[in-house]
Amino acid sequence: MSERDQRAQWPALMARAQAGDRAAYNQVLKAMVPAIRALVRKKIHDEALTEDVIQETLLAIHRVRHTYDPERPILPWVAAIASARTIDMLRQQGRRQEIQDEEALHAEPAQPADAADDTDRLSGYLEILPQRQRTIVESVHLREQSLAQAAAETDQSLSAVKSLLHRAMVNLRKFGRTQHEKS
Repeated sequence: MSERDQRAQWPALMARAQAGDRAAYNQVLKAMVPAIRALVRKKIHDEALTEDVIQETLLAIHRVRHTYDPERPILPWVAAIASARTIDMLRQQGRRQEIQDEEALHAEPAQPADAADDTDRLSGYLEILPQRQRTIVESVHLREQSLAQAAAETDQSLSAVKSLLHRAMVNLRKFGRTQHEKS
């Protein structure tokens, strides 16, 4: 039986699963995995992360299986769930990166330096940033404004501020590494 013929059976299997047929439910979930994997791989290239998204997608399908209408095509329904789980995972990965960036920015120097040296070093680091990134770092990290306050002050969207801050942290980390390698 071709893959297309197998997919044509998914709505009937899901309808049986909704009626309590465990064998049909297991069969449809197993059949969906390759399709989910193909959908996820379009956005995520890390194999471990892909497998995590597949598992999250299967759990989401389990939670919302009652919402599927067997009269409608099933693949778009599965694709929407897989896409949402993929985006959630990418956002979560981005937050982890933001946290690491934040920790790097606030990390204490390995050896104490006097305040003048710290100020000179910080000024040097900030000067390498493009103006818009520098403004956001100064607002959020030096003046301790919230992201929303920085967005309002600079007349930018919250997502633009987050993006600028993330790019600034990446640039500062790269610059810090090169400076550390030089010394």
